[in-house]
Amino acid sequence: MGQTAAPAQPQTSPTEEKTPKRESEVAKKYPHPPGQFINRPLTQISTVVDAMLDDMEGRGVAYFYDQAHPMTGLVRDHAPAVGRSESRVASIAATGFGLSALCIAAHRKYMLPSVCEQRVETTLAFLLEQCPHVHGFLYHFLDIESGERLFGSELSSIDTSLLLSGILLCRQYFSGNLRIHALATTLYNRVDWKWMLNGSDTLSMGWLPETGFIQYRWDVYAEMLTMLLMAIGASRNAVPPTAWNAVTRPIIEFGGIDFISGVAPLFVHQYAHAWCDFRHLRDEHANYFVNSVAATRAHQLFCLTLGRQFPWMDQNLWGITASESPTGYRVWGGPPQFGGIDGTIVPCATAGSLVFLPAECSHVLLSIREKYGEKAWTRYGFIDAFQPQSNWFAEDQLGIDLGISVLMAENLRTGFCWNYFMRNNEITNAMQMVGFQPDSGNSEAF
Repeated sequence: MGQTAAPAQPQTSPTEEKTPKRESEVAKKYPHPPGQFINRPLTQISTVVDAMLDDMEGRGVAYFYDQAHPMTGLVRDHAPAVGRSESRVASIAATGFGLSALCIAAHRKYMLPSVCEQRVETTLAFLLEQCPHVHGFLYHFLDIESGERLFGSELSSIDTSLLLSGILLCRQYFSGNLRIHALATTLYNRVDWKWMLNGSDTLSMGWLPETGFIQYRWDVYAEMLTMLLMAIGASRNAVPPTAWNAVTRPIIEFGGIDFISGVAPLFVHQYAHAWCDFRHLRDEHANYFVNSVAATRAHQLFCLTLGRQFPWMDQNLWGITASESPTGYRVWGGPPQFGGIDGTIVPCATAGSLVFLPAECSHVLLSIREKYGEKAWTRYGFIDAFQPQSNWFAEDQLGIDLGISVLMAENLRTGFCWNYFMRNNEITNAMQMVGFQPDSGNSEAF
């Protein structure tokens, strides 16, 4: 089984790739900003859907308790849908989602709140006092018991930010616990964001002790919006607000819909919105929530066009993002098409997009559960991926894929993660510094 890896630019052939245009080029053609389009999302969900999402969340949060080490709180990168895991591989991104899931579990009473609070405190204490770090950044993959670096993995800027997102959510939800508040604040304040710039105006994707900074940077629009806000709003070692506009924002056009994106999987339009609430706001470039609505709508249309090649793909069954596959972990998606798509369906593509197209995405999830039953619906919720034609169903479930599913389901139902995360003054201050303003003219999603 392939390990989940740091986000990378997928390789595409000349026949697959339609090169994104720069924002300024498209602006000449379109009188409206990127992300606005005629089809407004249907936001209502039925009681049947709400019950399914409640069940999905309850199963999902169980993963983040069961598959975390009780003494460190580090969460396994992956674990089998059936049986016991012997894997020692934890990921800091899965741990960030896990900390967030514990807040939801306490809020929803899926678990005893006192149990969740104690696990959060244990995790933060281990991360601060025992887990190796460099300038506050952590390695992508860690030994679940010792916290030592695994696989020669990189000191990851984006994965550290996903971990910090969970940490900052805990700081607000468990605000009455002074130790959690202090641990969370110290973990955030020790990060040296300026160091990760490495002399540039955009953040590096990471650093290796053997060779130094890796060559790739967060210089094209992707899942890094919340990371940038953290870096700009930090009380120590912050980066200048100009880093926000240093990121290139290319435009994809598909099916009459234009939206800001690189050539990347759908999850890049999900992760930034799991914690940070961009609804009803815009900067000089876009309303990023509406942009993700547009990206999700375009992805839905893209999958429907794939139905000519893969007949099972239709309005009841669509959704592709980075996932397990019959040949290992794959980074694939579209539009434009890339990654050697083989008809595999990835439930977290729609589960992670619930807040953008609630009716459409929940319909797919209901269809999967009803049609495939226990093959696709497990003790931890939806399976990571499956290929209907070959009758292949992933044996392992991935922490990050379950995590985005749980958080977005709860955001759709109550806005829980948004409501608590946005109490972090560092984030709201950063949004003001980079020029966010109320957007009264966008397509209302809620």
